[in-house]
Amino acid sequence: MGHDPWSELRDVAEGVRRSIETALHVTTPGTLEEAPEGRGLFALATHPWAKALKASPAEIASRAARVRPAPPFEPLRAEGPYINFQVNAASFSEIVLASVRLMGDRYGTSPARTERVLLEHTSVNPTGPLHVGRARNPLLGDSLGRLLRYAGHPVQREYYVNDIGKQMVLLYWAVTNLKPTPEDEAEERIERRYVRLYQRANALLEKEPALGKEIESLIDRFEGGDGQLTRAIRAVGDGVLHRIVAVLTRLGITFDSFFWESDLILDGSVHRVIERLLPLSKEEDGAHYLDLSGFGLEGDAAKYFFVTRRGTSLYTTRDLAYHLRKMERCDRAINVLGEDQKLSFQRLKATFQLMGIDWAPETIYYAFVSLPEGRMSTRKGIVVYVDDLIDEAIERAFAEVSRRREDLSEPRRRAIAETIGLGALRYNIVRVQAEKAITFRWEDALNFEGNSAPFLQYAHARACSILAKAGDLSPGEPRLLLHPQEQRLLRWIAKFPSTVRDAADSRRVHVVASFASDFASQFNQFYRDCPVLTAEPPALRDARASLVDAARIVLHNGLDCLGVTAPTEM
Repeated sequence: MGHDPWSELRDVAEGVRRSIETALHVTTPGTLEEAPEGRGLFALATHPWAKALKASPAEIASRAARVRPAPPFEPLRAEGPYINFQVNAASFSEIVLASVRLMGDRYGTSPARTERVLLEHTSVNPTGPLHVGRARNPLLGDSLGRLLRYAGHPVQREYYVNDIGKQMVLLYWAVTNLKPTPEDEAEERIERRYVRLYQRANALLEKEPALGKEIESLIDRFEGGDGQLTRAIRAVGDGVLHRIVAVLTRLGITFDSFFWESDLILDGSVHRVIERLLPLSKEEDGAHYLDLSGFGLEGDAAKYFFVTRRGTSLYTTRDLAYHLRKMERCDRAINVLGEDQKLSFQRLKATFQLMGIDWAPETIYYAFVSLPEGRMSTRKGIVVYVDDLIDEAIERAFAEVSRRREDLSEPRRRAIAETIGLGALRYNIVRVQAEKAITFRWEDALNFEGNSAPFLQYAHARACSILAKAGDLSPGEPRLLLHPQEQRLLRWIAKFPSTVRDAADSRRVHVVASFASDFASQFNQFYRDCPVLTAEPPALRDARASLVDAARIVLHNGLDCLGVTAPTEM
């Protein structure tokens, strides 16, 4: 066996299934399923063959069980309409722990794949601090990037910097023209100072039509290639972006590349897209749009405007140019987007079809995070900023650690609290299926019991503590690991690599979070049922220590897939 014992055992079982079908002279393939606990590893239902063979499923199962299975499976067992595939418990223990020893701390990773993935996530406008409403994007995107790398993909994680458009130009105008209040000047964090100015400018914009004309004039100059203005606006955006990235870094989120939207203007990409689309377009009040009614869109949704009546581009135009550039740099593009972007990307995909381009990015949509009092908005000033959330999480974690571990020094307690607090935030959000909305509550995010990061982190710390006390031990005799809870834990360990790979392939980060939580529960039950350090004979003690080490690796790597640090003590 190699890096993935569960999948490799399943492949052997699939070969046996084909032998059964040959022996029975059936052409309809059966479906191999995971067997219930206590009935082997896999089960094959015979119902699909009853009509063709003119026999009851139980009779068919009895006949099929006569087929001799390939090692390491024991003789097949018929139970009602099912054929159960079993592996001797001692052999199963050896197979699983041999795979873990082979891979070591890399257990759970898959062999390298050649498909290059360009993963774009976060990409919030650099007009203010990152708030909790948008925090799901970087947390989901970063975790997906980690999963894809565990699954063997070369992944480039990219941030698309939206430094063009009305919001960015309005911020530039606010920073340049509005006098800071004493409260503004007292704010040391540039992104918070800027967002105060932005909100004031946005309020003025709603009252003063002349300001709207001035903003339009700035946009025209920007798109016309005014180098001095471009540099000035980018400098404002860069200051905010630097702070956004700093906050994300606290959460363990990093990027491989940043792509500036303004570069698409400066290098002519947007102009080339416009020239390419004009022959396909229609005109309305001087603006140009594509009619996408033949691509599953109706009414106003089918109108895809790409040039304003003033001749300037729209976000949609620049988005097309950006994705055409993506095509040149990857085999597969994945975008992590809020659910409010679904129509935009329906239009983008339809436009590619209209242009005769057989390509489109893959999109992962997520529902937003809201407060109990409603959805967050930077413009309206209804926000909880992510860096405040981080600080509060760490302080609450510090209070809990101090209560539990008075024996530790304050610096050590603070270090542990940071690990726990950051982990709690990440896990609380990525554990929920992306399509489901989250109402952010402190009592949920900082719950230290049950399905939470601290629960998983404590299981990992417990494993590390056992191994530290055990010292240097031999692998022992894995064949002695016959206790039902040992076998149960080994089964979960065996399934870890395929769980990670399947979650990456289906882009379902929450699956790994759910697996990790269940795995921690299984490990804790093993700890209660199967003493390690006092086990006799010594060969059993060493074998159980090896099982603990395998569980430690699964816990560590499962948390790492989610961007959560696995502490050695708590």
